[in-house]
Amino acid sequence: MMLSASPSSLARSSLEVMLESLQRREEEENKPKDLPPALPARPTSKARLPSARRSLPNNLNFMVNGDPGETECLANGFHDASEETKRKDTVDLGHKINGSLGSKKLKRDVESPYALASEENQSDQISSKSLESHSDDNVTYFIKKKLHVWCRQPNRHWGLGKVQSTSREAASILLTNGNVMKVAISELLPANPDILKGVNDLMQLIYLNEPSVLHTLRFRYSQGMIYSKAGPILIALNPFKDVQSCGNDHATTYSQRCMTDPHVYTVANAAYSEMMRDKVNQSIIISGQSGSGKTETAKIALQYLAALGGGSCGIENKALQTHFILEAFGNAKTQRHNNSSRFGKSLEIHFTAAGKICGAKIQTFMLQKSRVVQLTSGERSYHIFYQLCAGSLPGLKEKLNLREACEYKYLNQSDCMTIDGVDDAKMFNNLLNALDVVQICKEDQELVFKTLAAILWLGNVSFQISDNENHVVVVDDEAVTSAAMLIGCSSQELMVTLSVCKVQDGKDTIARSSTLKQAIEKRDALAQFMYASLFGWLIEKINNSLGAGKRHTGRSINILDICGFESFKKNSFEQFCVNYADERLQQHFNRHIFKLEQESYAMDGVHWIKVDFEDNQECLDLFEKKPSGILSLLDEESNSPKATDLTFANKLKQHLNANPCFKGERGRAFGVRHFAGEVLYDTNGFLQQNKDLLSSDCIQLLASCSCRLLQLFSKMLSQTHKQLNSLQIGALDSQKLSVGAKLKGQLFELMHQLENSTPHFIHCIRPNTKRLPGIFDEDLVMQQLRCCGILEAVRLSRIGYPIQMTHQEFAERYGFLLLETNAVQDPLSISVAVLRQFNIPPEVYQFGYTKVHLRKGQIGALEDRRKQVMQGILQVQKWFRGHRARQYFHELKNGVTTLQSFAHGEIWRRKFGIVEKSSMTIDCKNFDEIEAIILLQSVIRGWLARRKNASGTHKMKKHLNNEKLQRYSRVKMLDMKEASREQVQNLPSALEELRRRVLKAEATLEQKEEENTALREQLKQNETKWIEYEAKMKSMEETWQKQMASLQVSLAAARKSLASDNTTAYPGRQEVMSPRYNDSEDFNSLISRTPGGSTPIKFSSSLSVSDSGAPGREVNGTLSAVSNLMREFEQRRQTFDYDARALLDVKAGQSAIMNPDEELRKLKHRFEGWKKEYKFRLRETKARLHKVGNSEGERSRRRWWGKLSSRAS
Repeated sequence: MMLSASPSSLARSSLEVMLESLQRREEEENKPKDLPPALPARPTSKARLPSARRSLPNNLNFMVNGDPGETECLANGFHDASEETKRKDTVDLGHKINGSLGSKKLKRDVESPYALASEENQSDQISSKSLESHSDDNVTYFIKKKLHVWCRQPNRHWGLGKVQSTSREAASILLTNGNVMKVAISELLPANPDILKGVNDLMQLIYLNEPSVLHTLRFRYSQGMIYSKAGPILIALNPFKDVQSCGNDHATTYSQRCMTDPHVYTVANAAYSEMMRDKVNQSIIISGQSGSGKTETAKIALQYLAALGGGSCGIENKALQTHFILEAFGNAKTQRHNNSSRFGKSLEIHFTAAGKICGAKIQTFMLQKSRVVQLTSGERSYHIFYQLCAGSLPGLKEKLNLREACEYKYLNQSDCMTIDGVDDAKMFNNLLNALDVVQICKEDQELVFKTLAAILWLGNVSFQISDNENHVVVVDDEAVTSAAMLIGCSSQELMVTLSVCKVQDGKDTIARSSTLKQAIEKRDALAQFMYASLFGWLIEKINNSLGAGKRHTGRSINILDICGFESFKKNSFEQFCVNYADERLQQHFNRHIFKLEQESYAMDGVHWIKVDFEDNQECLDLFEKKPSGILSLLDEESNSPKATDLTFANKLKQHLNANPCFKGERGRAFGVRHFAGEVLYDTNGFLQQNKDLLSSDCIQLLASCSCRLLQLFSKMLSQTHKQLNSLQIGALDSQKLSVGAKLKGQLFELMHQLENSTPHFIHCIRPNTKRLPGIFDEDLVMQQLRCCGILEAVRLSRIGYPIQMTHQEFAERYGFLLLETNAVQDPLSISVAVLRQFNIPPEVYQFGYTKVHLRKGQIGALEDRRKQVMQGILQVQKWFRGHRARQYFHELKNGVTTLQSFAHGEIWRRKFGIVEKSSMTIDCKNFDEIEAIILLQSVIRGWLARRKNASGTHKMKKHLNNEKLQRYSRVKMLDMKEASREQVQNLPSALEELRRRVLKAEATLEQKEEENTALREQLKQNETKWIEYEAKMKSMEETWQKQMASLQVSLAAARKSLASDNTTAYPGRQEVMSPRYNDSEDFNSLISRTPGGSTPIKFSSSLSVSDSGAPGREVNGTLSAVSNLMREFEQRRQTFDYDARALLDVKAGQSAIMNPDEELRKLKHRFEGWKKEYKFRLRETKARLHKVGNSEGERSRRRWWGKLSSRAS
């Protein structure tokens, strides 16, 4: 094992040995060395150069248009006067270079987020002639062997072919398509062997040139492999389709390092591993042009980190759900992409010491506010507007007075309402779920939707010109009413605010009517302010939810996704800000990949071949330099009351014409040469958008409205104004309010944050402009690779030492791998011994003054060995700790057993003492009883002996009898013993029989209990049924009583009518009314409409017996029939009453003998039969009464008519 060393000796020896070694090397450079130096001998520069098969081409050009013969940036109007002076001391690697590393110091009048760099340390350089000779040798070798080469075709694309013949300066090339063409030998480039076709890392290519890189990327893209490595950079080609290589299963596979293919997961896993190992913050920087897939790449990285660091607090789920919110409110359809981010974001994820997510924070930049009010053809506004109109519920639509998206002017001006394959209603439901997950309450969600609806209705507010001076008034229509209602103010207040312009004249405020342009600008400014404030408020709410469990542990991973580089036909202030942010991000890339890397080699004394790159520092100076930078001049013009966009453009031309990255144009336009190409900007609206001011009357309107959210927005803006006005510095305050100054401050703060982390780069590339899968545009891809310096980064990684560790760190991490015989205490010596022990070639590492520098892939063997040894150590420790734990357990067990034995012995001894005392007491009592028994026995025996001596014969007989009795007793005793023995033998079977009987009795008991339970349930059911029967019988009895009473009334009326007809006779005209019959089956209606209810039939009492003998008998018969009916009715009524009472009197115990339902049914049947019979007989009686009444009336009329006629005669 390695001996431990004190910190003082380690720190002292590292520097002293290094200095002594360098001094000896300088003094005795050409002398042989007897003793090995403290540092291993470094190989010479030639030994570290690439071999003949790995030399770099001399004509590899990185032109924007791809023509190696043209001079860079001469045709576009930019100055190149200083190019030669910047390139004269650099290595000519076959392409144009802006300047060498450290060729000049950072100027003090240029602001920078980084500390001022020290003077450049010179490094070794190689002349271009040597590289050209190597490249010429390669081409000559390929021509001689007739191998595959790359040549430029007439369509400017690279073609692969074989050399057939050569003639001086030209060669005949047979292309793969069968064509033969002549190409200058100087334009040929060597091709890589077929075995390297489609390698996943460009560093594996032997010949790193344009066509080889394009061929590799195109082949991998055609095979569905969209990810490739370029040294420290991951290249991601946008597939323009769903990729199946993402998900929890793949995340688990990559986390276990079962897959080594390039992927976003690989980068995220590397960041996570380095964060946990080194306890240093990490950053994943995603760059690329607009439409290259940066947003999806950021989502994939977040998914992997969430799967890797998911905990119990649920922060990872909230972080994943934030994408639905950010995409809804910050993404839109553009001409290049259907889901383009219109803002930049930085997601910082915090982890605990155990590697679990404990918090997160989102920071946003450069929200494109103008998209709310202005759209170009084929584009859409932010997704949330369309999702709200398509997916909101009817109740919410009615509350917000929402219409279809095509009815709002802010949305229909581009004639693009939908996106192919996207369901806005479904996305709105996802948004609602995400808002619930991040704990935004329903009330706040309703306020958000209310604000969005107010913005849409504001866009529909129209103006009408009122006079010749173009002054306007607001048209009072539904748009004004709806907008005012949603904002929370009156329609009149909103109309006045939009149509009246207040001007400050000294201490007085003058109100004037606004022109049409002023009114539209004020309306649009109000809508933009409301949306931007709403977006910022949502980000704050999300951060509050994500930061609930945040703890500052010093472990975080920052995922950065800023808007990509944009260049349109007409570029506004927003494209200017986006491209400036991209320039700053590209400078961070250059700084970490090229500048700091090579500076660290030079400062640490490492022999190094300098790699030149395209530096964009001059372009950044064009933006940031004071006082003549674009941002400084823009703030200066914004503060000038008489400044216009034209004066700003002229001022730029006046101050910046000498800058090679600036190009002045006619009118209000100017051009900037960015790292990604030239962009032409139109200054129209630059000053107004840079101020980004909201009028005071609009602020007052929002402050006085009833909407709580808008009140909060106005309050925050007013506080900002008050803080700036309290300083009273004038122009400086206005600059703090400007958009450019805010953006610059945000970017400087972001760069400072990124500088304190280890960067990991992912560069997204847009393979074609048609947004279709499977199409690979070589020119477009190569232009993006050139702009970002991908090839230079690969070249730097191939010849560089990306793994750097201090001697102290290297010794502490790998020193324990040394054998005991090689154990030393010096960190540098330990590092040397470790590398020698593992036979690592000297060509792949170098020792600097303070660090060990290793090439890529060399640390893997050490890490694997370290992991193996650590696992062995852990295994030994496991067995040793297990042995100690088992030994301790056995000792503890023996001690416990001994203690238990003593305790048990004491307990049993105490129990024995108690039992012994009780037994002695029992023995004393038994001794008295025994003495009494012995005394009684002695007396009896004496009496028996005396009796025996008195009678000899009797004694003999008695003796014989005693012998018989003894024999009998012996026999009986034997029988009893045998019986007891049999009983003892039969005892188990008897016990078993008893046990069976007990079990059977228990089973019977349980069965009886179940039967009792069932009987109880049946009894309850019977009681319930009986109660129902009683209720039914009572109701039936009441019905019968009512029916009987009705029958009695009807019969009494009939009897009375008949009696009155027989006893009373009237001599006048008799009126006889025909009785009304009702044959309805309703018994109540039948009884209530009897003949007694009609006008009674009256009979004359003057009729003689001779005149009415037959009728009189008929009347008497009818009366007797009625009497019989009444008597029968009374009898039946009594009978039914008795039967009904009998049913009611049946007890619960009689229910088993008598079925109440059956008896009730029979009673109903008898009643119905009697009722029908009685009804028939009653009808016959009524008919007879009617017949008798009609005959008597006819006779009376005839007599009356005869008397009347006799009087008349």
